[in-house]
Amino acid sequence: MRALAGMLLSFVALLPLVQAAPPAPKASHPILGIWRLALPELRCVETYRFRGDGTTLVTSKEEISESEYRIPDAPSAKGFYKLEDRIVKDNGKKDCSGEIIKVGTQATNFLRFHPSGALFLMCSDETMEACIGPFERVEGEEA
Repeated sequence: MRALAGMLLSFVALLPLVQAAPPAPKASHPILGIWRLALPELRCVETYRFRGDGTTLVTSKEEISESEYRIPDAPSAKGFYKLEDRIVKDNGKKDCSGEIIKVGTQATNFLRFHPSGALFLMCSDETMEACIGPFERVEGEEA
């Protein structure tokens, strides 16, 4: 019995080390699905798969990465969704910009969706002054 109690205490002591899964966005969230960003000046396309479990799969040139993301269910009063993202897996190859992204890299961006739901811009803050895009929804493929 004492051994069992010791094992349970050891397990409980490890609980703070286990990272919780990211919160899943609501099933009707506009971010869910597959999005493409064309970068003609780099002759490259990035594909983002925002999954319903709060994870993404991104391909960018030779890079394949996975991340966990958090996004609120509704936009801010200014119409932006705050997207927080953390890379959890990466194949170590170069992306469209020639960079290699490291596991653990975190980013915060602000998304502004077009009323059609077919496009969004990714901005550095809640203005339209420093944005990339448009990201275009890819229809007919599984996320």
